Amino acid sequence: MKRFNKKDIFTIPNMIGYLRILLIPVFCWIYIRADSGRDYMIATGVVLFSSFTDLFDGMIARKFNQVTELGKVLDPVADKLTHAALAVCLAVRYPFMWALIALMAVKEGFMGIMGIYFLKQDKMLNGAMWFGKICTATLFAGLCVLFFFYQIPKAAANSIIAVMMAVMLITFLMYISVYHKMIDEMKDEK
Repeated sequence: MKRFNKKDIFTIPNMIGYLRILLIPVFCWIYIRADSGRDYMIATGVVLFSSFTDLFDGMIARKFNQVTELGKVLDPVADKLTHAALAVCLAVRYPFMWALIALMAVKEGFMGIMGIYFLKQDKMLNGAMWFGKICTATLFAGLCVLFFFYQIPKAAANSIIAVMMAVMLITFLMYISVYHKMIDEMKDEK
């Protein structure tokens, strides 16, 4: 099992990951307390800043040879926490979002449990699967549309939420299949 190296804690890409996590309560507080278009735009600006930093942490890690085991965990954790925080903020305005949050909790809980199980077996998925990347992109795009366009009609918002849920459910089922195959391969090896 791979271990985190103490010197990797303060690499530039990992510091960016910490910053992204620290920005979560900032945009949540601004968004939930917003009472004007200006407030919503400030919250949007914080989310955009967080998103842009996410684009650069991986590039910096590769360019300056600062790819770390900690960073491989920190980046997706920051992504998931940001997505969950956006969804909770939006649930204040769009109650149907709670259904997406429940599905997200089930999917991510399953992924976490399976990740821990396979980590203990010295096995891991080789990075994110293509359908996981599509799910993440769809989720982030949908959440951003709802977050940025805070006056979107409720029917349109519910349609966007339904699309995100459909993509997430399909992705969840595909990950179940992948993990099932991994379990079968482990049985065959024994």
